[in-house]
Amino acid sequence: MIEILKTEITGQELVRIDSIEKGCWINLVNPSDEELNFVQEKLNILPNFLRDPLDEEEKPRIDLEENQTLIIIDVPLVYEKDKNLKFGTIPLGILVLDSYFVTVSLEENYVIEQFRTNKVRGFYTFKKTRFTFQLLFRISKDYLRFLRHIDKKTDDAEKLLRKSMKNKELFKLLELEKSLVFFTTSLKSNEIVMEKLLSGRYLKMYEEDQDLLEDVIIENKQALEMANIYSSILSGMMDAFASVISNNLNMVMKFLTSVTIVMAIPTMIASFYGMNGVALPLQGNPFALLFIIIFTIAASMGAIFLLFRKKMF
Repeated sequence: MIEILKTEITGQELVRIDSIEKGCWINLVNPSDEELNFVQEKLNILPNFLRDPLDEEEKPRIDLEENQTLIIIDVPLVYEKDKNLKFGTIPLGILVLDSYFVTVSLEENYVIEQFRTNKVRGFYTFKKTRFTFQLLFRISKDYLRFLRHIDKKTDDAEKLLRKSMKNKELFKLLELEKSLVFFTTSLKSNEIVMEKLLSGRYLKMYEEDQDLLEDVIIENKQALEMANIYSSILSGMMDAFASVISNNLNMVMKFLTSVTIVMAIPTMIASFYGMNGVALPLQGNPFALLFIIIFTIAASMGAIFLLFRKKMF
């Protein structure tokens, strides 16, 4: 999909236009080869600058060639899989040219959606540096928003685990832990890119732009710190529940072992008196069965008492 947008001079409304004009924003989402070739030929863009952000494994970086600046940044992504919400990241390419602004991504994301639907005010497509930093600021804000959502899902999974130790809840925690690893890795890489931008070698900045970029870096650091904290909490929680499960298993095995010992006493006595051709105590006594039952019950109760003293029950 290709979409061409441009803000009015007042900056109050973002409008869609039919052709590429100076000062416009070209948004490419999972573009076809024809769309990529059209933009590449129209704006004389380096081919790899448009195609690199479409690689899911592409890492955040900055390239500057022939007055074309490519910024690849990881953006948070939430999607549904197996009726569950999953969290991840995808690359977003921001291409800054002399008179044009281009964004390239493999999938639609909430950050771009906010800008293209006029939910963000006070930005101009022709103020390319400021627009770039505003995008980065929204990306950092989205990381914080998704991290809070992950924390809430962790609390919900913990409550379910306290009631029943099922693999389903453990797998949920495992998925959340994996999402936090993705977020932490992406935030660290994004921070390196933002620090490079702060040097001023890649984009022309005014004083207000530098202040905005510093705010972006602060937000990114907060998101990174929060991701590390949540990851530590989740790892500790997983270890704690693993210990609880192991302890519960030990208690069950101990109880079953004690029951087996107690049940072995009457079985053993009955086996002795079930032998043929062997002289046994009370063999000729008419109350032998009663005595054997009483003795068996007493021996079993004695075993239970001893095992209880040993805290085997």
